[in-house]
Amino acid sequence: MPVTDESILIPAPQEEIFDYLHDPTHTPEYDATILTTEFDDDGPIHVGSRFGGKARIIGRTFDWKVEVIEDNRPTKMALKSIEGNIDFTTAYTLTPEAGGTRVNYHVDSGAGLGGVFGRVGDALVAKAYARQVRANLATLSEILTDHTREQHG
Repeated sequence: MPVTDESILIPAPQEEIFDYLHDPTHTPEYDATILTTEFDDDGPIHVGSRFGGKARIIGRTFDWKVEVIEDNRPTKMALKSIEGNIDFTTAYTLTPEAGGTRVNYHVDSGAGLGGVFGRVGDALVAKAYARQVRANLATLSEILTDHTREQHG
């Protein structure tokens, strides 16, 4: 999987999208690979906050835990794995664009998937995961487009 970059234009305000993404309890609503999330910390998310949960990728279920390493409202939020079977960093970058906000999702699993799927599977898993990310972003867009319509009527 080493690097996946996908983006989508969502017809919603940058701040609204950031606030939605900033709450990890929303993640299972739009990311089909995330089964559960739970906080380790109290209070609002900030650099140093930790949360985790369960994920399923290509039929394998595993626990994960991340730490927020960048939190720049409303433009970028980045996370780094601190526990789990896969070492990765992820980032959402939001940029205003005509018609809404461009949401870019970047994940870097520098060491590949190693023991979880084996090196032979890295290319196949990366391709399948990129398809899943595109589907997740499409779901995110649907949720936020519907939410924006409801709020602005």
